[in-house]
Amino acid sequence: MSWLKTTKKTNQKKSPDWLIFVLTLLLVFLGLLIIADASAVVAQIDFGDQFYYLKKQAFWLLAGLSLMIIASLIDYRKLKPFAFWFLALVIIFLVLVLIPGLGEKRLGAQRWLGIGGFGFQPSELAKLALIIWGASFFDNLLIPVKKRVATINEKITSRQNNSKPIWPFLLVLVFLAFLIMLEPDLGTTIVIVATGFCLAFFAETPAWKIAAFSLLGLGAGLLLIVSSPYRQERLLTFFNPNRDPQGASYHTQQILIALGSGGLFGQGIGQGRQKYAYLPEVVTDSIFAVVGEELGFLGAATLVILLAALSLACLKLSLQAPDRFGQLICAGIGTLIGIQTIINLGAIVGIFPLTGIPLPLISYGGSSLVVCLVGLGLVLSVSRCRIEERR
Repeated sequence: MSWLKTTKKTNQKKSPDWLIFVLTLLLVFLGLLIIADASAVVAQIDFGDQFYYLKKQAFWLLAGLSLMIIASLIDYRKLKPFAFWFLALVIIFLVLVLIPGLGEKRLGAQRWLGIGGFGFQPSELAKLALIIWGASFFDNLLIPVKKRVATINEKITSRQNNSKPIWPFLLVLVFLAFLIMLEPDLGTTIVIVATGFCLAFFAETPAWKIAAFSLLGLGAGLLLIVSSPYRQERLLTFFNPNRDPQGASYHTQQILIALGSGGLFGQGIGQGRQKYAYLPEVVTDSIFAVVGEELGFLGAATLVILLAALSLACLKLSLQAPDRFGQLICAGIGTLIGIQTIINLGAIVGIFPLTGIPLPLISYGGSSLVVCLVGLGLVLSVSRCRIEERR
């Protein structure tokens, strides 16, 4: 990764990146408080326990933080030999979830796999598997330059490295997207594909290749939308939010009402009205609308800044990683958090059509939360080996 190279190593650090650690803790505990506020009414109506969602999320948060700490203490380089087997295991899970009787069907989609009384989404695990295996793949693809004699030699080596085929990575990416679309889950498919393309970009894949495959991916996405009446309705609602206020555009209308009611300073914590069974998916996809209504523009903007800071901190850390494997892990996790945030918030404010994408570290959901925390644990592991270099 020539764009990540600097000139002279000065010192090696052994402490984790405290900025990433503090931002992570701040976001997950903010998410827990927001879920407690947003879910009380719905939990009481559906389960007779206003703390139902809070207790479940707290359990997954403790599990996720424990795994994050373990991942941060493990040398991330020891994971490289197991990257392919981890990917293979996730692919098996993605196949099993499609088998009737094994996969659990909720809200018209078969995305959950139950093991030992717990349910998780293999598609969330696929995000982490793609990043780890992709980092290993591109690290092996790019021949390490042990000695740089002259600038011309460096350029020639870079061209030779970039000429190597990346079709195995693209085949895996397409196969993962295909399995996830069978659930079906277009939102997660978009995140997986976008993260894969960004990973290829950070690995110095020629821009024309990324552009070409991006156009193919865009065409495939449009074909999937046209082939599904449900997705067509969402697309038409995106272009005209007022076309069916009590039907297809109801979700969008309620989100806009929540955001508009918040104003600059918000209605106050606990004072929002849209969470009273008006706003669909209030603790998952639409949780940011509750933040906007109760905390206003300033509170919502603060949350966005924290998420952006975490994503950028991971990308910045990739500049200090001691090897390409670590660089790509940091870049992949940072990109994943950024992409999910952009898609979720874009759908909430009407820039993108509505998709079932959780807001990282904030939305309710054990699978998404644990995967994000484990990924950030790997980033912290890289930070313990980071190298300060003088430019």
